[in-house]
Amino acid sequence: MLLSNKVCVITGAASRRGIGRATAQLFALHGGRAIILDLDGAQAEATAAELGEAHRGLRCDVTDKASCFAAIEKVVGEFGRVDVLVNNAGITQPLRFMDIAPENYDAVMDVSLRGTLYMSQAVLPHMRERRSGSIVCMSSVSAQRGGGIFGGPHYSAAKAGVLGLAKALAREAGPDNVRVNSITPGLIQTDITGGKLTAELKAEILKGIPLNRLGDADDVARACLFLASELSSYVTGATIDVNGGMLIH
Repeated sequence: MLLSNKVCVITGAASRRGIGRATAQLFALHGGRAIILDLDGAQAEATAAELGEAHRGLRCDVTDKASCFAAIEKVVGEFGRVDVLVNNAGITQPLRFMDIAPENYDAVMDVSLRGTLYMSQAVLPHMRERRSGSIVCMSSVSAQRGGGIFGGPHYSAAKAGVLGLAKALAREAGPDNVRVNSITPGLIQTDITGGKLTAELKAEILKGIPLNRLGDADDVARACLFLASELSSYVTGATIDVNGGMLIH
């Protein structure tokens, strides 16, 4: 068991066909306690219940610092620690550059970037105290290639910010044996992309993917497992591409 008895917090993990949920399921399979945080508290609880009695679901608004700290205090109060944090919560909007309004920019930046900051701030003191921990930050190939398929430029900017924030935190937290790494998924079939991918668009996209298939949530979950476990004990400040070769650099 790669995560035996480790307490693993995953944000935005209640979506039925999402990366967060797949990660929670895989962590549970490897002996971890999956703590599912989501804006929809009822759905978070239901998802945790499906995994078993060892797991928990809590409502948390990652854009609200007090909500993040309150959620982590509940986790620490019950389980005594947080071993792993996966900053997975994020939203996307398929807007062109000139169509991005202030409210669009704020919404995307707040969930992806501000949420990563607040959640990491909430767990870091506990990890430092125990001199152990792994933080995984979810970015995107769109941060590296200047745009994706469904995300607008503000999404690319937010996800690029996640990469910079994670690297800076890796430098600062490393002396306390807290590792911080990022994952950059390519086009993953989730609820976000569901219904938007026509047969014609899929065929066109596959031309640029050497592995000749779209990714699924489990592909990303396995990368999360690697970074959360001791398999990556000497890895920090890294970016793991999970894109089938869409971007090779």
